[in-house]
Amino acid sequence: MLHLDARGLPWETVLSQGERWLLVHGFRLPSGYNHRDVTVALHIVGGYPTAPLDMVYVNPPMARADGRAIGALTGMMIEGRLYQRWSRHRTNENPWRPGVDDIAAHLALVEEWFAREFRR
Repeated sequence: MLHLDARGLPWETVLSQGERWLLVHGFRLPSGYNHRDVTVALHIVGGYPTAPLDMVYVNPPMARADGRAIGALTGMMIEGRLYQRWSRHRTNENPWRPGVDDIAAHLALVEEWFAREFRR
C-alpha cells in the first residue's frame, strides 16, 4: 500500500459479503467522463499476490460526457453501495506475473482501460 500512500490516495480494505476489497478513494479520471474523481474497488482474491487481480469496480458509476456508451459494464453492490463493474481483463500478451505484478501494476492497467475508452 506504499504505492497508494505515495500517490496521496486514501484507501481502506473492507469485507463485503465475505469478499475482501481494496477501496481507493479520490482516484483521478482522465477528462471526458462525467466525474473527475471516483472510488475504485479491487477484488482481492484468495491467493493474491500469486493469484491475479481482475477487472475494476467504480463508484459512482461513470459515463462518457459525450454520451457515447461504454461497453461491458454491469452493476454490483459492495458495502451497500452500487459500483459499476468494468469487465476488462488481462490478455495472453499481458498476463499476470506472480512476483512482479501487484496492486500498483493493476492500477496502472486500470488507468490504461479508462484512457483507452477514448481511443476506440
